[in-house]
Amino acid sequence: MTWLTWRQFRIPSLSVFAALIAIAVVLAITGPDLVGRTNFSDQDTLFGGTVLALYLLPAVIGVFWGVPMITRELESGTHSLVWNQTVTRKRWLTTKLGFGLLAAMVAGGLLSVAVTWWASPIDALSAVQTDRGMMARIAPVVFSARGIVPIGYAAFALVLGVAVGMLLKRTVAAMAVTLVTLAAVLLLVPAFVRPYLLPPQTQTVAITGENITNITGDETGDILEIGVRKPPGAWELANETVDPAGKVVSSLPDFVQNCVPRPGHDTGPPPRGSLEACMAQLGAHGYQQRLTFQPGSRFWPLQWLELALYLAVTALLTWLCFRRLRHLS
Repeated sequence: MTWLTWRQFRIPSLSVFAALIAIAVVLAITGPDLVGRTNFSDQDTLFGGTVLALYLLPAVIGVFWGVPMITRELESGTHSLVWNQTVTRKRWLTTKLGFGLLAAMVAGGLLSVAVTWWASPIDALSAVQTDRGMMARIAPVVFSARGIVPIGYAAFALVLGVAVGMLLKRTVAAMAVTLVTLAAVLLLVPAFVRPYLLPPQTQTVAITGENITNITGDETGDILEIGVRKPPGAWELANETVDPAGKVVSSLPDFVQNCVPRPGHDTGPPPRGSLEACMAQLGAHGYQQRLTFQPGSRFWPLQWLELALYLAVTALLTWLCFRRLRHLS
């Protein structure tokens, strides 16, 4: 049964691992040049490409490994031939899932190790920089392309593809459903689950001209909100202005609305100083900025928790696959 599974699985698996080798070669060649640098602006394309590769890998595994692994045999009817031999249904599914899960987790782990190593100088600088717009490794986009969580994504994607294939019994339909479901999960977990795996920290800071990082207004010229500098390496969840009573304000008070020129006027900031100094009036009137964030030091605890979450869901999907196996004919 193991030999048969390998024969069916070898072309898609070897294709993926060949692509991983190519990526690893590129990273091995370019990685040493990043050590000791303080400016990585010329690496934006490759940096984005490595992140994209780790997002695409689970999709490839779920759609092109997981779905055909079962639906191909269900559509052709070869599963009945196997079951009429000495191979039981459970052994048939166990072998396929075991082989696929091992390959998927190895692929996810190898790519993540290569990318994490290559990007380590960039991640180290982003952990201490606050003014260059660099994304810390705990930021949602980067977090999913670092550490050990890609192993969980790969395992989840494979079993998701198998489960959807067993339910729909149609390869093309199962591929589409698997891709949409996987994309939804990878978008929803960072937004609604990961921020609360550990209780976020809050910090109230004074509003000064030096720590204001952004000012947001609407089309009429009204200033709606400001942002202040977050702790280095942190994942910012909220950056809110609170009044002297500690309540979050929905729009900033009138005495700072003249800090920026209105649409259609060429006048600059008021004479009393720069834009940031003008906005610093908020602090003089008792307003403060409340930050809600996950500190950079929680990167690895969050990695382990999210990996455990995906492995738990993978185990649940595996159980569902064996339950569904009883009703296949």
